Amino acid sequence: MSLLETCQKSLLKNNFNCEIAENVVEASTFIKNIIMDIKPQTVSYGDSETLKSTGILEYCKTCSDFTFIDTFNPDESFKEQLVRKKEALTVDLFLTGTNAVTLDGILVNLDMIGNRIGGITFGPKKVILTVSLNKIVQDLDAAFKKVREYTAPKNAARHPDLKTPCITMNKCMNCSSPRRICNSWSIIEKSYPKGRITVIIIKDELGI
Repeated sequence: MSLLETCQKSLLKNNFNCEIAENVVEASTFIKNIIMDIKPQTVSYGDSETLKSTGILEYCKTCSDFTFIDTFNPDESFKEQLVRKKEALTVDLFLTGTNAVTLDGILVNLDMIGNRIGGITFGPKKVILTVSLNKIVQDLDAAFKKVREYTAPKNAARHPDLKTPCITMNKCMNCSSPRRICNSWSIIEKSYPKGRITVIIIKDELGI
C-alpha cells in the first residue's frame, strides 16, 4: 500500500471523506462535483496556498449559484476582512488546506487569529481541505516539528509586513512579536459528524 493509500485509509477510518487527485485540475473537479452535489447557498475559505493552486477560488468568485464570501478582499481593510472571516464561520461550505496530516489520519493546524481552524472545527456545514503530498507526515511529533520549524516561518515570509523574527532568521524563534502568527493549534482526530470534512489529497508538492 502506498503512502497516499495508507493516509486515505486512515482518514476514512477516522470518519473523513477522502479523495486522491492526480493533480490540481482533478482536485478542482472533485471540489466542483461536491459543490454541485450539496448545492451550498454560501461558500467561503481560509488562506491556503494549496487551495489557491487548484484555481477553485476564481471559480467561486464568478459562480452565480451561491454567495461567495471573500475573506481576503484586497480592497477591504483588515477590520472589514475580519467581519468577513466571522461571516465565513456560518457558511454552508468552507474551503481551505491543512498544515499537516499524519499517516494515521490526524489533521494538525497552526493559526494566527484562528479563523481557519475555527472554520474547520466548527460552524460551516461542510468543509473541504486540499492537502498536497508534502503535508503528509509520520505522526504528531513530526507534524508539530514540521509546522513549527518549517511551515510557520515560510508562511510568515509571505507577509513581510509582519516583521516577525522568523522572517529574518528563517526559523521559529518562539517570539513574543505582536504580529506573531503561531498562536492557536488544532488537532482533529476524527470528523464529526461523519463525512462533514472532505480531504482531497493531491499527488504533488504544493504550498508550504
